[in-house]
Amino acid sequence: MIIIATIFAFALGIVGWIYVALKPPSPKICGTPNGPQVTSPRVKLNDGRHLAYKEFGVPREKAQYKIILSHGYNASKDMHIAVSQEFMEEVKAYMVIYDRAGYGESDPYPSRSVKTEAFDIEELADKLKLGSKFYVIGCSLGAYPIWGCLKYIPHRLLGASLVVPFVNYWWPSIPSTLSIQSFWKLPLCFKFTFGIAHYTPWLYYWWTKQKWYRSTGIEVLFTNSDLEILKDVVNCPTNFKEKIRQQGDYECLHRDVLVSFGKWEFDPTELTNPSTESIRSVHMWQGGADRVIPIEFSRFVAQKLPWIQYHEVPNAGHLIVHEGESLKAIIRALIAE
Repeated sequence: MIIIATIFAFALGIVGWIYVALKPPSPKICGTPNGPQVTSPRVKLNDGRHLAYKEFGVPREKAQYKIILSHGYNASKDMHIAVSQEFMEEVKAYMVIYDRAGYGESDPYPSRSVKTEAFDIEELADKLKLGSKFYVIGCSLGAYPIWGCLKYIPHRLLGASLVVPFVNYWWPSIPSTLSIQSFWKLPLCFKFTFGIAHYTPWLYYWWTKQKWYRSTGIEVLFTNSDLEILKDVVNCPTNFKEKIRQQGDYECLHRDVLVSFGKWEFDPTELTNPSTESIRSVHMWQGGADRVIPIEFSRFVAQKLPWIQYHEVPNAGHLIVHEGESLKAIIRALIAE
């Protein structure tokens, strides 16, 4: 009897340890008694969640062009904008950057998906009264909400720009030779991270607590030009870095990876030409020397979707959205009539 009780207690202990190891902590939601303060303007969505946002450029009531920007991984609405107010006035453009779900001061969303990210953009536009149609830009991992917009709300778009857009190595139409070759060029830690996110998402929180996961950051893939740009971003006089993950890593960083590298409801490379929905143009921008996003992947997607206007920036790395001349070119091309 004692042996059985001991085995039972040991088994319960193992189950308890596994439960704790796999269960992410509860988020510290902004505006709640134990959460961070709300310091930015926010809109309340129809499901009760809040999205924080930051406006830039010409006042929205006077702007000729209204752009919503979706930030990348480990970033926020306070990301470094490499163009001046004067430039935005010159091109008569208004831009709103919002904290995606779980980032910064926007409420977490456990049911987050590619589709919900697209509808968040649509609701943000409606709450801010941007009109029936608007432009969107997505940077790096923040491009997957733009793919969602092209799939689910093309009738709301005037134009879209995918800037160094992330790639999901498991999109069905990607040739296996291309996905395998690109995947195996990644550092070993990234292979494990993306593979776990895709095949065993329930293990992802445990994986992020391992020393191996924490030892390698995306910076190992940055080019010299990226590192130079990064100096300007780091020296930018803002305190946004502390706010990006203040509600918990799982609600922003981890869910971002799980959604983007998970199983999608559609294959972006099989989207039909949205120009029938009055979209003026769709652009893709790729750094010629980018080591984060495989250039072969972007070229394949652009060839598969000939309605995308593809741009390669020679010798540029991954951070082109933070480089002034590149961002000017991205905005000018997007709003060109």
